[in-house]
Amino acid sequence: MVLWVAAVVIAGMMLTVWAISVAVRDAGIVDILWGFGFVVVAWLSWLVTDGHDVRAALLVFMATAWGLRLAIHLAFRNIGQEEDFRYQSMRRRAGDRFWITSLVRVFGLQAAAMWVMSLPLMFGISDADRGLTPLWVIGTAVFLVGFGFEAVSDWQLTRFKADSANAGTVMNRGLWRYSRHPNYFGDATAWWGIGLVAASTPIGIVGLIAPALITWILVKVSGVPMVEHRMKRKRPGYDEYIQRTSAFLPRRPKSL
Repeated sequence: MVLWVAAVVIAGMMLTVWAISVAVRDAGIVDILWGFGFVVVAWLSWLVTDGHDVRAALLVFMATAWGLRLAIHLAFRNIGQEEDFRYQSMRRRAGDRFWITSLVRVFGLQAAAMWVMSLPLMFGISDADRGLTPLWVIGTAVFLVGFGFEAVSDWQLTRFKADSANAGTVMNRGLWRYSRHPNYFGDATAWWGIGLVAASTPIGIVGLIAPALITWILVKVSGVPMVEHRMKRKRPGYDEYIQRTSAFLPRRPKSL
């Protein structure tokens, strides 16, 4: 039951925000909904199922902490700014048909991705308790590492951009010294933690498709490739930064 209810709620949220985005001519507001949507799904899964246990509470806490932090961060970053470059490019190519293009390629695809990525939450929260397992401990530790990486790297980048002296330069300090995208690494790692906790249920193992999906998207699709293509054109010295610094997994910078 929870799978169908979540699908309807996710579709409703995406359609509502899509209509708003058409009115305000800013498809970027979907990014704020992305994190918040998982909070809604987690609490929905809690409300429509019985037999709540510690694992269910842990997963609700993880989703709420991750989703609210991301939504608040993106709201402060994006509200009042121009539309994200990815959607501007899509808008230019689609022209007057962007309203339907954005419905399918932006909001529709994100709705489908959100439902798939919510599988560990829905399975892990709704399944009967099997007692404490090592996966709880491992998953929680992995989640905390990822959450910390994402939160700290976003905070460091925000401070860097707020200093006008850094305009046009490459962010290569703090966690960004060890990875060109520590926020993406933290995002994926946090979801591997959620997936591991959910995998302590018999059916929860299916939920590991969620962290696998988000890792693939961030590394191969709309994360690293799109950002790096833009940064190479806009930031002198970014090619040298690429040669020195790992793209995703944090590690010591190379000496050139």
